[in-house]
Amino acid sequence: MQSNNGKTVWIINQYASTPETGYAGRHYYFGEELAKQGYKVYVIAAAATHLLRKQPEFDGDFSFENHKGFTFVWVKVPPFSEAHSKQRAINWFLFPWRIQKLAQLIPDKPDAVLCSSLSLISFLGAQRLARKFLAKLVFEVRDIWPLSLIEIGGYSRNHPFVRFMQWVENKAYKDSDRVVSNLKNSVEHMVEHGLDRKKFTWVPNGFSLDEVNQNTPLDAEVEVLLPKNKFLIGYTGTLGVANAMDTLIEAAELLKDNSSIAFVLVGGGKEKEALQKLVRDKDLVNVVFIDPISKVQIQAMLACFDACFIGLTKDPLFRFGVSPNKLFDYLYSGKPVLYAIESGAYTPVSDAQAGLQIEPENPQAIADAILQLYQMPGEDLKQMGQNGHKAALEQYEYGMLAQKLEKVLFDD
Repeated sequence: MQSNNGKTVWIINQYASTPETGYAGRHYYFGEELAKQGYKVYVIAAAATHLLRKQPEFDGDFSFENHKGFTFVWVKVPPFSEAHSKQRAINWFLFPWRIQKLAQLIPDKPDAVLCSSLSLISFLGAQRLARKFLAKLVFEVRDIWPLSLIEIGGYSRNHPFVRFMQWVENKAYKDSDRVVSNLKNSVEHMVEHGLDRKKFTWVPNGFSLDEVNQNTPLDAEVEVLLPKNKFLIGYTGTLGVANAMDTLIEAAELLKDNSSIAFVLVGGGKEKEALQKLVRDKDLVNVVFIDPISKVQIQAMLACFDACFIGLTKDPLFRFGVSPNKLFDYLYSGKPVLYAIESGAYTPVSDAQAGLQIEPENPQAIADAILQLYQMPGEDLKQMGQNGHKAALEQYEYGMLAQKLEKVLFDD
């Protein structure tokens, strides 16, 4: 329903992208849904990051693109390709500085400014803009920094850069009007760093109903690659270190004598070649790799699976919860989910009775869970899938999530 309230939000996320340049993610969908509610939305992102598949090309310092009722603003910064590049760190400082010029260039002044980490430092630029326009300031945490640098990167808490980032994080919790996160239990960490718990709202990632309703079929050359008359365990998404896909391949090895079960891994990523070599070295014929497909074809692919696998490494940071996009696509698909993630008190698959939660990085546990599903009556599998579909619609649909975010942004 259009409210035509005329209010404006600037969403500042250095790593946001569009479907053409990366993966239409959280803020793209929020832009679309908030625009449907009659808000003016500007999503502001850096035009060069290591997460973009295709970098936008334009002359000048900024590019304004119209997308489904909202404006996507690209900010020119020097390009880099590696996550560990020094230029990436330099861009953390450049981006918040450059977005100050948008105060003169964007015709609609913000009633609310939402700043999403990572990067933390962009908060300083967002706060300056919010103060200039007397706008409500909302800080969003999708990655907990600098804790990630300490627990994963091995940096000392006393490293000067870590101390600077810690100062920014604490300041963001204190100075923001509201704080949101897609990590349900992150509030426990935030409170330890000075957040007033009443300012926190959990807004998870989700799925786009518009996108899944397109019902785009698979290309014929992709469909022919799928094993026929098998119980298919499927995975769609990035093949990276964090996804612990080597564990799934080890589970496939444990099940190689069961000719009725096969594994399909759809996607690309830095680990793909290593995983393909692992499959060759183990001489496995029950694992098939398929190149990435478009987002609008994901549901058609999931419809071919009997169960969907999602896993992550045993990372202590996941105790604060996780919000992987593919999980919500899986749940919506109506297929049972094998959830090999230790995500603290956040147990979405178990809670919804939509599949099985398994210890991460444990090939035997994964193989046992797959056999459990394989031996289950069809009606029980179907019920699990229906439970997941219902949970997706009730908890993780972006139109509904946007209403939750709308209250955070615009309710006093």
